[in-house]
Amino acid sequence: MSERIDLAAFPHDFLWGTATAAYQIEGAVAEGGRSPSIWDTFSHTPGKVANGDTGDTACDHYHRWREDVGLMRRLGVNAYRLSVAWPRVVPDGRGAVNPAGLAFYDELVDALLEAGVTPSVTLYHWDLPQVLQDHGGWPERDTAFALADYASAVADRLGDRVTLWATLNEPSCSAWIGHLEGRMAPGWTDLTAAVRASYHLLLGHGLATEAIRAAAPAARVGIVNNLSTVHPATDRPEDGEAARRHDGHVNRWWLDPVHGRGFPADMVETYGVELPVLGGDLETIAAPLDWLGLNYYFPAYVAHDPGGPAPYVRSVRREGVPRTGMDWEIDADGIETLLLRLTEEYGARKIYVTENGSAFPDVVRPDGSIDDPERQDYLERHLAACAAAARKGAPLAGYFAWSLLDNFEWAYGYDKRFGLVHVDYRTQVRTIKGSGHRYADIVRVHRGRSHRAA
Repeated sequence: MSERIDLAAFPHDFLWGTATAAYQIEGAVAEGGRSPSIWDTFSHTPGKVANGDTGDTACDHYHRWREDVGLMRRLGVNAYRLSVAWPRVVPDGRGAVNPAGLAFYDELVDALLEAGVTPSVTLYHWDLPQVLQDHGGWPERDTAFALADYASAVADRLGDRVTLWATLNEPSCSAWIGHLEGRMAPGWTDLTAAVRASYHLLLGHGLATEAIRAAAPAARVGIVNNLSTVHPATDRPEDGEAARRHDGHVNRWWLDPVHGRGFPADMVETYGVELPVLGGDLETIAAPLDWLGLNYYFPAYVAHDPGGPAPYVRSVRREGVPRTGMDWEIDADGIETLLLRLTEEYGARKIYVTENGSAFPDVVRPDGSIDDPERQDYLERHLAACAAAARKGAPLAGYFAWSLLDNFEWAYGYDKRFGLVHVDYRTQVRTIKGSGHRYADIVRVHRGRSHRAA
């Protein structure tokens, strides 16, 4: 029920949004001048993605975006977080800009604004052009400069209407899961490459921040990190140290450098990989942020694992606790903890929850409707925790539910559904779920109160 959420804790101009990512929804991978990305390559590699699924068609958003903007109108949201597909805009990774690629996003942005929806643009949501991967990808310094050139082109075209920009989405996934664990594109398992990739991702963030601001002086620029609360699995000292390392791996490694603290020395020692630092890099990485983006899904419980790869930590699954269809533990208090940590430890001036959501098996009723009480409960509990953090001083300015649509969930394929809107992948019919209607109710109540207060 809405009364469990202290909606008065949110400011009157709060952004109520939904989020998506280009490769997960657009499809049309060989249309409009788009070149292959590393996710095209990865998903077409046998055994990498559940059921052999690919993003070739996904939600066909490239052709159905007008319908999807209409869904946002029906939900009543006033913001939409999208990502631009780098290989659609700069098919060769660097150099010539593809007019058709930019025109697609140009038209989409205009339609969003006409619908009263604020566009929030993420420049890199994991779809590196394959041509850049062929030249070494993120472990190579040149890729950071390629990101900046691409950022400049997009900001130059959209910056007269888009003010809310994110350079990177979840760089930890790109570096650690993509280069160390091999479960995401490009599918490597190389610690040295992963550490170098992590460094150049953050260097690219700093360079792209400068490029966006040069092209669009009104831009408000941030970075999006997926963070977790971290807990030792037992009270053994070695598990406490493991928790410290895991916090360094998933949280501090990504937060400290962009706040001018450099890369955490304990983690540099843990990885044992020399960082490719050149003069001025750390200052570039620490370019002042206008806002921080928090993606939150689950807490981490960890134990020491001396036989594993750096950072010598293994996750421990706790029994008897509620979990989503992803088998992720549900802990709404974690989002409050992280919002307050960003506020108190890192001095965040403005925070957006840029992703938060849950996958559960959806059942389509005979009349075509989808009731998803577990997702509704997850949404309400996490919004209540966000409100609690705001009451305690977190400068929370918006919440973007993941996701607007069921979509291609990376290595999980199409089995896992996070959407507020159900997608029948055979027919591409969209149906707002119970959780979507519930979110619309919450948004309407808050916006109504804010208008009365004004």
